[in-house]
Formats: sequence, structure tokens, C-alpha cells
Amino acid sequence: MRQLIALWRKETLALWRDHHGLAALFLMPVIFILVMTMALHDAFMPGASIDVDYGIVDLDGSVHAQRLAAQLDGNSSFRRQSAGDDLAAGREAIRDGRLALVLVVPAGFGERLLLPSGSDGKPTAALTVMLDPALNPALRLAFQSQIAAALGRLRADELTQRAAAQFGLSFAPGLQARDWPEEIVSIAVQNTRDVRPPSSVQQNVPAWLVFAMFFVVIPVASIFIVERQGGTLQRLSSMGLSPAYLLAGKLLPFFVVNQLQALVMVLVGMKVVPLLGGEALIMPAGRGLFWWWVVAAAVSLGAVAWALLVASLARTIQQATIVGGIGNILMGALGGVMVPRFMMPATMQQLAEWSPMAWGLESFHQIMLRQGGLSEILPGLAKLLTFALLALALAVWFNHRKTQ
Repeated sequence: MRQLIALWRKETLALWRDHHGLAALFLMPVIFILVMTMALHDAFMPGASIDVDYGIVDLDGSVHAQRLAAQLDGNSSFRRQSAGDDLAAGREAIRDGRLALVLVVPAGFGERLLLPSGSDGKPTAALTVMLDPALNPALRLAFQSQIAAALGRLRADELTQRAAAQFGLSFAPGLQARDWPEEIVSIAVQNTRDVRPPSSVQQNVPAWLVFAMFFVVIPVASIFIVERQGGTLQRLSSMGLSPAYLLAGKLLPFFVVNQLQALVMVLVGMKVVPLLGGEALIMPAGRGLFWWWVVAAAVSLGAVAWALLVASLARTIQQATIVGGIGNILMGALGGVMVPRFMMPATMQQLAEWSPMAWGLESFHQIMLRQGGLSEILPGLAKLLTFALLALALAVWFNHRKTQ
């Protein structure tokens, strides 16, 4: 046991002197959490305003066109600006970059609102959306959806008004969204209660925490290869220490580093993100906090085992950096760290099932978002521990072979 404690002390001192490695382990994920949380803030907030300007060119001038504009003003998440009085002015506003979208209301819109062919039988001119070619297609679809919703409400108002007139009832058309109480509310279903849907910080903190834990591959490989090239591992082997014993000596110090990473990332989500205008990270309470740490421990074991395997295979620090870095990026891209899995196509979501980072991230979400327990996280824990044992076994085998 004294030999193992001495190995742990040696690894701790070597890691403490690796200032660049420590900076990569702690500063990089903090920056990623802050940047990605604020960048994806609106994507996880239904009804949040969108930083895109639009305008309306009214070629009809009817009261119905004005009501359509009022509907958009009351319900659209986009910001309305002046677009001029004709098509040329609208095009110029888009070319100048003042507007990203311009809705053109055609002449005869009001007359043909409920009668598409009109009294003359001619087809109705469509509402036209002029847009900046560089605009995100998702934003274009969102704007068109809001126009369609406003048009549907306008037609419903017109039908109700005409029906009310037939029966001598009064009706005030064109009510704004703010005139009505909130009628549709989204809630997230958990085990024992319903809460607000999760914010971006609840996606990004566990995601980048998993990614940061796996990045121990860089300092682990650097220290391991330097010791191998300098003859330290050979001298320790000559003292009767087996490869399994030497690798066990590296396991605990980096496991502790991973737990410190988890503490720092959680504090950033709870204390720093709210200072920048985001929502605070909400951690599970009671037994849920214990299961959260169990997941963090399983992710850490998988990460350190992966790092030891890369260090055992690589011959130089450059090789380890390339293999470990590319491997982490691929696992993160597939595992939902860089792009949430619900944004991926079905084929990519199936591939994500093979990423150890996906197993850890899904287990964190089971605890933090769904208030799950051991039964919910057990599949992810089993995969992570199997991955860790397999990686450690391969690392021991490769080191034993090199020693021989």
C-alpha cells in the first residue's frame, strides 16, 4: 500500500507541475460552458425574442392587411422595422442589411381573404417573403410559420365577425395576443413533479463536463510518455512493480482531478452563468445528488481508462495528442456534446449510441432533467464501466507486452 501511495504522490506532483495541462482541463470547459450556454439561450427558451428584423410592404392597404400586421406585431418573436412602401424599397432594405425578411402583402389580399378565387375567378396572389440569402433556413421557416398562424387567426376573426353579423351579435375583431390570458403553457414531466422545460445551461454544463473529463487524455499521455522515454517506468518495473500496478498509480490522482472539474463546472453553471443573463443551473437534491456523483464517477473512470489506453499505444506526445484529441472530438460530436442529439437526424442519433460521452450525458440528463434513480441510469453506468474495464485491460496488456 505504501508503494501505491508513493505512486499517487508522484503523479500528483507531476500533474501539479503541468500548468498547461491543468489550464486545458479547467479553463477550456469553463469557456465552452459560458459561450455555448449564452449562444443557445434562445434556442431553449420558447417565446424568446429573435434578434432578426423584418418589415412589411403593404400593397393592398385594406383593413385586413393592417390586421395581419397587427397580428404579427402581437405574436411574432421577430422585430418589425420599416420596409418602405413598395417592392423596391423592401429589396433595398435587405440588400443594405437593415432587414433580413420582408413580407409583401399583395393587392386584393383583403377581398380574397375568405374567397381564394375572388369574384372574378382569378387565382389569389400569394403572400411573398423576401429574404436575405444568408439567413438561417430554420429562421425562415419559423417566420413563415408565424405568418401562417397570424393568417389563420385573421381568417377566424373574419368568419366569426360575419357569423356574428348574421345573428345580430357584437364582435371586436383583431384582438392582440396580450389581450388574452396565457392559454398554452409548456411543462417538463419528471418522476414526481412537473417543472419548466430545461434551459440551455442544463444541456451545456453536463455536456461540456463530460467532454472536459475525457480531455485528461492530454496530461495523462504527456506524463506517461515522458516517464517512458526518460526511463522512469523501466526503473519502477525493475523494482518489481507490474504494469497493472503502475497504471493503478495513475488512476486515483486523475480521478480526483475529474471530480474537481465537476465541482468547478457546477459552480460556473450556478453562479457565473446567471451573472451573464442566463438561467442558473439547478442541481438535483437529496438522493438525486448522490446518483449525480455516481454518474460523474463512472464517466471519470471511463475517461481515465481511455487516457491510459491512448498513452499506452502512442509512442510520442504528438501521437497521443492527435489520437486523443481527434478521438475526443469524434466522441463529443457523436455523443451530443457539441450538437444536442435531438437536433441530429435519425441516423446520427443511432450512431450516438456508440459514444461513451453519449452514455455519460444521457445518464446526467436522467438525473438532472427527469429526476431518475438507479434503474434509469443503470444502462449508462454499465456501458461506461464496461468501457473502462476493457480500456484498462488493453492498456495493461500493451504495457506488459512492451515490458517483455
